[in-house]
Amino acid sequence: MRKLTFAFAVLSSLGAAALVQPASAAPVMPGAVAAPDAVTQVRMTPMEHRMMHRRMERRMMHRRMERRMMRHQMHRRMHRM
Repeated sequence: MRKLTFAFAVLSSLGAAALVQPASAAPVMPGAVAAPDAVTQVRMTPMEHRMMHRRMERRMMHRRMERRMMRHQMHRRMHRM
């Protein structure tokens, strides 16, 4: 009985502590995190762009081949029936 009462007291105090905290995700102290005033522009190099483009093409080709193989297998299954 005593353990149950203690557990209930702990849970109620945790619930009260959750209600006391602010609901926003902002830091407690306003000066704790200062955002930079200037935004820096980051651009992709031509090599990075080419690599990204080639990777995208490879992925699209792979998906196309998978779809084609699935259709081919389905077609063969239908002919076996």
